[in-house]
Amino acid sequence: MSSWSYDGLRRRRRPTRTVYVGDVAVGSEHPLRVQSMTTPSTRDTQATVGQIERLVDAGCEIVRLTVPTGRDADNLPAIRAEMNKRKLHVPLVADIHFTPAAAMKAVEHVEKVRINPGNYADKKKFAVREYTDDEYREELERIGEVFSPLVLRAKELGVSMRIGTNHGSLSDRIMNRYGDTPLGMVESALEFVRICEVHDYRELILSMKASNPVVVLQVYRLLAQRMAECGMDYPFHLGVTEAGDGEDGRVKSAVGIGALLDEGIGDTVRVSLTEDPVAEIPVARALVAPYHGESATAPEATPTVSDGIEERRDPFVYERRASARVEFGPHEIGAGLPVRVEVPLVTPLADAKSLRGEIDSQVGARVPEETRAEILSIHVGSPDELEALRGLRESVELVAPSVALSARVPAEWLNDPERRHAWVYAAHRLHVQLDADAPREATASAVTEAAQTCRAILVEATSAAGSVDDALRAAVDLARACTHSGGLMLGVSPALGATPMHTTRRLVALLSREGLDTPVVLIDRPAERGADPMLGSARSIGALLCDGIGDAVHIDAGAADESRRLAYGILQAARVRITRTEFISCPSCGRTLFDLEETTARIKSRTSHLKGVKIAVMGCIVNGPGEMADADFGYVGWGEDKIALFVGKEMVAKDIPTHEADERLVELIKQHGRWVEPSNEVGV
Repeated sequence: MSSWSYDGLRRRRRPTRTVYVGDVAVGSEHPLRVQSMTTPSTRDTQATVGQIERLVDAGCEIVRLTVPTGRDADNLPAIRAEMNKRKLHVPLVADIHFTPAAAMKAVEHVEKVRINPGNYADKKKFAVREYTDDEYREELERIGEVFSPLVLRAKELGVSMRIGTNHGSLSDRIMNRYGDTPLGMVESALEFVRICEVHDYRELILSMKASNPVVVLQVYRLLAQRMAECGMDYPFHLGVTEAGDGEDGRVKSAVGIGALLDEGIGDTVRVSLTEDPVAEIPVARALVAPYHGESATAPEATPTVSDGIEERRDPFVYERRASARVEFGPHEIGAGLPVRVEVPLVTPLADAKSLRGEIDSQVGARVPEETRAEILSIHVGSPDELEALRGLRESVELVAPSVALSARVPAEWLNDPERRHAWVYAAHRLHVQLDADAPREATASAVTEAAQTCRAILVEATSAAGSVDDALRAAVDLARACTHSGGLMLGVSPALGATPMHTTRRLVALLSREGLDTPVVLIDRPAERGADPMLGSARSIGALLCDGIGDAVHIDAGAADESRRLAYGILQAARVRITRTEFISCPSCGRTLFDLEETTARIKSRTSHLKGVKIAVMGCIVNGPGEMADADFGYVGWGEDKIALFVGKEMVAKDIPTHEADERLVELIKQHGRWVEPSNEVGV
């Protein structure tokens, strides 16, 4: 098996052993697998099998069922019989929390068992204590005694196992030694992997789930590194847990899952949406689609200009890239300032009336200030449009003085001094696409003069020949030549390379090697590269933001409203700018005792105007308190028609009837001074 190490500058799939879930092969010799989880009670045979049938019809390859008790495990044979009756052939996974006895029953009837190392042999008490090395070793021996019977029986039956760590349910032992960290998550899983290996059982798949995509990226990268150091090669199951619903849930999932797939990490995928699980399948299939037919035994990636250099960023820790401050119009970017949102306008300059309407929809009084476009970008294709552009700038300065205007003009205009002089005064910033074959010295001189005149110019690196190397070299040469002029920003054409993620990382690595702190604008035009506007941009741009790369975001999704909404959604998912309520809501499952989808929608309708407040809606207590450590307030299923309310990890009320719980949540938010009355603004 070939070696693998993390490389953020190119993609090669991480090689793993093959693990079979029934007759479905998981691992780097095989396609990326798509799976989901049923939501009815596992004791309800007809409802469960009916949903399994719909999942299979949608393209689901592995189905997980929750098995919270022995009684649920006892019904697995009935589910299998009904599946056989309907001629349904798909591997089943038993999802186990807290109950080893249920696991020992379930392993007899499924192709895979999922256990959570945080609660399989531990009860979560949030206890604070120091463990001596001897005490820690005794704890591991105790875990081995509880876990080994399941390992031995799974080995005997040929059943595979997922060791699935959840950020929100780490054991007190792990929390006290490693803290609530990616390292703690990895070590939690490795404790159980080592027990399996003692018994020579290696039919394992690992997962590291969190509701925060930044944590998801860091912990899977760290797990891959630790696997390599330990000589382990187990496949990975990818997912962002409690992602939520709608566009937010899809964007979060794409940021976490899609970015890892772009890095070559991951073998099977579950998208966790607070919706009918059938809705998860097309999202998961879209995320894995670019990698069909790929094998870990494929040749090494073609050498690039980035060979021989190293990224200076730490892939396991978030740190914002340091960049120079650039002023243009009413804005400054770089230097640790908020990542700005650029919105490409689609209305032609010649259509003044429609253009005014489009501008109002992006920066008008009805748009919340927190989610207005900060830079409006307009394409200019003809010299005849100069007066129209000047008029547009005056109009923008009048109706939205806090908004900058960027004009995307042909690069050859830079080399015409008279035309250049006119255009740099017609907009706050020029945006040019610079081909790698353009004359270097003349271009550097023109860019320097333009930057000095209008204070800002965005140069988008491209190459007519499609050469990533040439385009990046030209961009870095330009940045070096313009070091003392100021005003320069760089971006990379999304048409270069497989995704903007790798090419932009290469640009930043090259700039770092040269000691250059030129601000970088993250540019994506998903339609231009045949990608889904939402999932494609979230995967590529979101990953860069999670890495601390990017001073502004320029996404052309085909419509200004969609571009702006998507840009702010990706910034929120990457935890770079929180501009609206953050909802952490789990997908429903058989443990949930209320309609989670309807409840989440109802709570959103009451609280979605609370900008910056994080609210968790959890179906049950399995991961509730831990995952809600990242939330300000939590709404958790506590029993039949009962709800518990949390502030962070602390439960403040329980046994609340569901018909009272929404109002009690609002009262709780008010008591903590986080409530504001909703306004009539349109929103993102």
